[in-house]
Amino acid sequence: MKARTLSTKILALFLAALMAMPAGLMAATAEPQLPNPGTPRAASKDQQIQLGHQAVGEVYKQFPVLPDSDPLTRYVQQLGRRMVSVIPQQYSWPYQFHVIPEKEINAFALPGGPIFINVGTIQAADNEAQLAGVMAHEMSHVYMQHSAKQMPKQAVAQIFAGILGAVLPGGTAGNLARLGVQIGAGTILMKYSRTDEAQADAVGAIIMYKAGYNPKALAEFFQKLEKESGGGGPQFLSDHPNPGNRYQAISDEIRNWPPKNYVSDSPSFASARQEAIRMKVYTAQEIAAGAKQGTWAQQNQRSGAVPRTMGDASGGTSPGGGGAVQDVSFKQIQPSNRFTTFQGNDFSISYPDNWRAVTGQGGVTIAPPAGVSGDAIAYGVMIGEGQDQNAQSLDQATQDLVQSLQQSNPGLRATGNPSRIRVNGLDARSVYLSGNSPLQNNDQPLAERDWLVTVPISNGGLAYLVFVAPEKDFNQLRPAYEKMLGSLQVR
Repeated sequence: MKARTLSTKILALFLAALMAMPAGLMAATAEPQLPNPGTPRAASKDQQIQLGHQAVGEVYKQFPVLPDSDPLTRYVQQLGRRMVSVIPQQYSWPYQFHVIPEKEINAFALPGGPIFINVGTIQAADNEAQLAGVMAHEMSHVYMQHSAKQMPKQAVAQIFAGILGAVLPGGTAGNLARLGVQIGAGTILMKYSRTDEAQADAVGAIIMYKAGYNPKALAEFFQKLEKESGGGGPQFLSDHPNPGNRYQAISDEIRNWPPKNYVSDSPSFASARQEAIRMKVYTAQEIAAGAKQGTWAQQNQRSGAVPRTMGDASGGTSPGGGGAVQDVSFKQIQPSNRFTTFQGNDFSISYPDNWRAVTGQGGVTIAPPAGVSGDAIAYGVMIGEGQDQNAQSLDQATQDLVQSLQQSNPGLRATGNPSRIRVNGLDARSVYLSGNSPLQNNDQPLAERDWLVTVPISNGGLAYLVFVAPEKDFNQLRPAYEKMLGSLQVR
């Protein structure tokens, strides 16, 4: 009985001490979790990815971009992969990370995952944690779908009413302007509110924490820019309106999180920063002037800095896909002699039974599993449909579609003019294009051949098929592709 009485007193003292303990100490037991980002009403995930890739094509025409083989880009992509790895797969995106050799301190994220970092931002960061903070902040804008949540639903509907969204007046730049994305004068302007910025800070802090970086490093970077700006502020601060006392807000946010041994710097960052300091960079004015003269589109193509053909998210790092397709042998993608049938709303088509048909917002992709990664396709066929209100003939609609593809993929080139063919008794058009495959050899993309076929459908619209393969394998796949095309039935 005496021992029990003593234990009861100790328990009472412990409970009293626990009740007197500050609430923050009691809560410091669970790691923060990334929130559910919600679902925008205006644009689906597939639409956001498609819009982002369309915007990327415009960036590569308006800005110089370092190729993926550049050591600075490789470092940034490696850092990006570290942070993407902590995002739950169901909430992740086909993130891309690219570097622009611009002097100004800035970074921006496009819908669907593409993120661009200026060399000036890398130069300005004191350590890897600060650079990671900038990247995590931009990743959070994509994660929370801030652009999509403020997109007018009518604007999105107008864009996707056209073939690949590029046949409306104004082309790609006009479509982006409808969505509040302004490209020009050496900058890209995204309309984020102070609420968006506060949310990106909070979500970015969680990404940083999970990746092993102190979230305060982001606030320290903003503080540094404000102190050095002398009141005017770099473009980065103009694009990212201050939601309030960032440092205090982030400090309050992380106060109750379990302590960690944070990573603040690395030899890789030191090497990358030295590379950034030595690199030739351009001012915003120089970039704007070069864009008017078409300098950057040509320079990027010469250096190999071009978006991958047909929607490959080069540099993508989402656990769910979106990166470059890994090297595969022809045996891994070789089509079966046995065919099965895909039945769509307006068409049906037969395809090898060891390939897979996947339906998305933009259409249908039929491909061997080893030949795709996320939205990057190295082997297979993409099928879609749309209406070109401006076209007076199938020839004109086909030409408009070719131009649309080239706008979204600046490295894509038509190797001839569309020719007439018959598809199951229907008048159709055929044209070959060349570009870069997601597959690489010695860090250089393989040459790719794309076979575009357009067929009119009963509602006055257009069905299109794009058969894709590296140049070296296309002729081996041609019999299977021709058999698939011959089975096409449209309504």
